[in-house]
Amino acid sequence: MSFIDQLLWPAAATADSSTTTNNTFPIAATSVVATVAALSVLRRALWPVHPKTIPSPLHTVIPKLSKAELDRLEYKPDAFPGARDVETPYGSIRVYEWGPESGEKVLFVHGITTSCQSLGPLAHALVNEKGCRVMLFDLFGRGFSDGVGDLPHDARLYTTQILLALASSPLAWTGTNGFNLIGYSLGGGISVHFAAAFPHLVSHLVLLAPAGLIRVETFGVVNRFIFTAGLVPERLLAFLTKKKLQKPIAANTRRAPSPPQPSTPTEEHPQHRITNDPIAASLTEAADPLPSDPTARLVPLNTQVLSYVRWMLNHHEGFIPAFMSCIRDAPLINQHKAWAKLAERKPKTTSVVIARADEIIDPKEFEQDALPLIGGRENVNWVVLGGGHDFVMTHTGDVFKALERFLDL
Repeated sequence: MSFIDQLLWPAAATADSSTTTNNTFPIAATSVVATVAALSVLRRALWPVHPKTIPSPLHTVIPKLSKAELDRLEYKPDAFPGARDVETPYGSIRVYEWGPESGEKVLFVHGITTSCQSLGPLAHALVNEKGCRVMLFDLFGRGFSDGVGDLPHDARLYTTQILLALASSPLAWTGTNGFNLIGYSLGGGISVHFAAAFPHLVSHLVLLAPAGLIRVETFGVVNRFIFTAGLVPERLLAFLTKKKLQKPIAANTRRAPSPPQPSTPTEEHPQHRITNDPIAASLTEAADPLPSDPTARLVPLNTQVLSYVRWMLNHHEGFIPAFMSCIRDAPLINQHKAWAKLAERKPKTTSVVIARADEIIDPKEFEQDALPLIGGRENVNWVVLGGGHDFVMTHTGDVFKALERFLDL
């Protein structure tokens, strides 16, 4: 309506204005609702909400495999004796327990990318050579244990998982000096927290290439920020993480500059330290050798474990969420408070074993950071062996001999 028309017919102008207002409001409201709905759908697409329990391949894949396909698996449901599936409020936990019932009890906790398969040879050796009673289990989101989708994968969750595994045994594992605890890599960091929370339960604590005091630069400030800030959509970050984990490890790593001496790589002077890459650092638990490293040896177990890690990427829906949550929340770095409590343990009931050529833990730096914190050499057994971060598989015999001395078997 024109200005002249409004002057001549003011009532009509008022009615027209009211009609326009009435028509505009529903349109605006519809636009707001549509925008909110679109943003909600987009958010759920890019930042998915995981279910509380994410079923393991034991429930989603294994029942569909033929016998021939099962035989080709590198890590089978019957990989170790005494298998059981423990139903818990967090999901099912795959536990193995075997050995003489009266034997010295030893519990193993594995690392961030592998299943408990990586610690199998040590467990078998303790049973066969020393008559121990051993227990292994798959951490949540690995192997044949379900994933936990609605909780951070931090020390609290994994300490609880240890208690659940112990409680599932027909034998008594608790009480004063109830068992020996051996943690490898991330499992070492978890074991520190467990021993700090329940010192009376742990007769002897053995930490094999443990996480917890890894220097921040190993993970990289920028990379860690990407994982923790929440700015990168979760689904995109999961896609990139999976893609990187699928690559050959030699192509996956950014490495620190080689030391000037010696000119030939040795276990005493490794030239393959990993820096600024939490994914590459985590993969060293199941590392294939670098073509440029003449000292590297690929043993069958390395091949099997590495192959199974890549199988998990495609068949365990809880693996990537667990891995990413561990980078954010697990006891990998800055765990000085928990480690300091180890100084209160009875002298020589804590042992630390690291490898000279560890790709993520520099032995000299780690000694500077950890040894004073936990009471010095008069309080702990401190041993450096040959090999890299995967030395529990490549140097099993040497690690076993060290365990013999520590546990007084």
